Amino acid sequence: CSSLAIGTTTGYRLFSLSSVEQLDQVHESNEIPDVYIVERLFSSSLVVVVSHAKPQQMNVYHFKKGTEICNYSYSSNILSIRLNRQRLVVCLEESIYIHNIKDMKLLKTILDTPPNTTGLCALSINHANSYLAYPGSATSGEIALYDGNTLKTACTIPAHDGPLAALAFNSTGSKLASASEKGTVIRVFSIPGGQKLYEFRRGMKRYVNISSLVFSMDSQFLCASSNTETVHIFKLEHLTDSRPEEPPTWSGYMGKMFQAATNYLPAQVSGMMNQDRAFATVRLNISGQRNICALSTIQKLPRLLVTTSDGHLYIYNLDPQDGGECVLIKKHSLLGSGKMEENKENDLQPPLPQSYAATVARQSTVPSTSTMPGYSEDGGALRGEVIPEHEFATGPVCLDDENEFPPVSI
Repeated sequence: CSSLAIGTTTGYRLFSLSSVEQLDQVHESNEIPDVYIVERLFSSSLVVVVSHAKPQQMNVYHFKKGTEICNYSYSSNILSIRLNRQRLVVCLEESIYIHNIKDMKLLKTILDTPPNTTGLCALSINHANSYLAYPGSATSGEIALYDGNTLKTACTIPAHDGPLAALAFNSTGSKLASASEKGTVIRVFSIPGGQKLYEFRRGMKRYVNISSLVFSMDSQFLCASSNTETVHIFKLEHLTDSRPEEPPTWSGYMGKMFQAATNYLPAQVSGMMNQDRAFATVRLNISGQRNICALSTIQKLPRLLVTTSDGHLYIYNLDPQDGGECVLIKKHSLLGSGKMEENKENDLQPPLPQSYAATVARQSTVPSTSTMPGYSEDGGALRGEVIPEHEFATGPVCLDDENEFPPVSI
């Protein structure tokens, strides 16, 4: 959650999310029009682009050098792409391709997957746990879990009754969140076992299309946004385990009565009682637009970031202790000059502290190479290694900035 990539009718743009006050544009490319997929490998120069002009072709670029690393063509339109430091996953409607990111070799093709018209899939960003999740059925909410490192099926998780709409791993790849097309219930499962850990109810009044599901980097919060104006943030805690002993009150007594009753009630009823409501919410000024959310840390404070399809980035404060309604503090335009747009609500907010530490930019949310388990130099391109001579290869994968991931020296 340290950078933002957007595709536009003229190309694509990359932004740094290291500041609330200022939105820094890292790169802009107008070489390929109508970009509908752009995925950047963390803070590196590797970026994967797919255009409506050639929807069956994936282009991999080193954007700082302005060179194309390679391109691959597939049998049908590319619906989504996911990548970490070990794997690059290309999702088509009825098949999934897994590439080794250090040399772009095709390692595995998962054929005859259930029809997946939206290209729904999730890949853990922790390459030591390169789990891949995708719909295991077109009619029910079954999740297929695949191990991207061993290239073997891990398990299937019967997550929902209806078809899936959203999937997301936490930063370590130990938890997986899911939502169905109804959008009323969000569940969190342990990985790779598939046991249900949490169940959150987004609402019962109406069905919604959940467009974004994301964990915070510390896995304490889970954010869900939809085509409605409300964004929900849930706190992942077992209240019965974490709460201190409450003083004897009527509500506390009734709460214990209900807790005890769940041991005797049918599973469907007790499950309803155990569902937690949202810890925090956001009321957007828009409704009906697709949006993407992120929970990030900027200036050592938790923030909720919401990017909308009309080209705006909204930054909200999140109170990690009390939750409640999140406060909008900044609004940025992503399609204009990149300068910040002042929101009228900003006049009501106290000024931000002067020392603005780029907390996200200095890798506070991305583990360093020395502490990340399973990390090694060959997780990226080796020194002087060249992509094998095949019909798609045009050059080596060389990310030559020392601070990039994967690190490469020339």
